[in-house]
Amino acid sequence: MIHFDGVVVRYPRAPRPAVNGVSFEAPRGVITAIAGPNGSGKSTLVRALLGRVPLASGAILIDGSNATRLDRRELARRVAVVSQREEPAFPVSVRDYIALGRHPHTPLWGGADPDAAAALTKAIADAEVAAFLDRTTDELSGGEWQRVRIARALAQDARALVLDEPTTYLDIAHEMAAFELLDALARRDQAVLVVSHQLNLIARFAHRVVLLHRGTVAAAGPPSEVMRGDVLEEVYEWPLVVTRDPAVGAPALLPLRSRRRP
Repeated sequence: MIHFDGVVVRYPRAPRPAVNGVSFEAPRGVITAIAGPNGSGKSTLVRALLGRVPLASGAILIDGSNATRLDRRELARRVAVVSQREEPAFPVSVRDYIALGRHPHTPLWGGADPDAAAALTKAIADAEVAAFLDRTTDELSGGEWQRVRIARALAQDARALVLDEPTTYLDIAHEMAAFELLDALARRDQAVLVVSHQLNLIARFAHRVVLLHRGTVAAAGPPSEVMRGDVLEEVYEWPLVVTRDPAVGAPALLPLRSRRRP
């Protein structure tokens, strides 16, 4: 389980904290989604989890252990992260890139990783990237690259998976496939924490939603409680209505034309 406990993050010279007293849990067996407008603190929470920005106060716990006290290898064995932005310094083969996910499990003083072959085979199949293995990373489209990054994270075989905008560059079919995969992972008792602007996909797949607004939690709970028109309209500062998805009955967000006139 991932537990954010009163997390505060301040960037230098910023007029207010990027994240201010955020608390929530992402337990195993469910998809927990973080939503909110640009600048609400979503990606900052992921950076804080990775130790890329310091906490002004509060704590982030991974299965009860303080994340800031875990060394990098131990953190990577517990949590696999697909960050929002990443570009290799130089092209590498897709096969080798995915294999980097096994690095936290490789003995420090040499020796074989006995679980590597099975973990890589499964990650490649789950992310549907077998067709790309003989390419290099600079030969991939944006959507293909995103799927390869997910495959590398799956190869880590961690009990928690954190994804920051995982459907960027993906077409409709692969957006759905990505969330179907997250649903399958949650059913295998994995903790899945996903940051996404795709509110309608979140409403369909997430078990819990944490809605951020200006660095604080504006609402948290099941999608049916969080995705209410009055709440979302205030947070996103845009006219909208919330209807029902005719296929599954989940809330469905419908943005309206602006009430402003040119």
